[in-house]
Amino acid sequence: MWWKPKKAAQANVIRRREETAATRSLLNTAKVMEDNPVALRLKELETLEKVTEKIDKISVYGGLDSVLKDLVKIRA
Repeated sequence: MWWKPKKAAQANVIRRREETAATRSLLNTAKVMEDNPVALRLKELETLEKVTEKIDKISVYGGLDSVLKDLVKIRA
């Protein structure tokens, strides 16, 4: 059963590579959003869409900007 530790080590290497790639992707996304307010706004709207998929009803007072600002406060 010498192959089990080797397989586990290989799986660990693959997992670390995937984590590194995911982190690199997040960093690239953050850089794009920092330099492009439209990209940031689209990401905010995408996040809002995901949140609203998980609830039955949402009432918005004060406009979309207010909702997004409150969403950021919740996340922070």
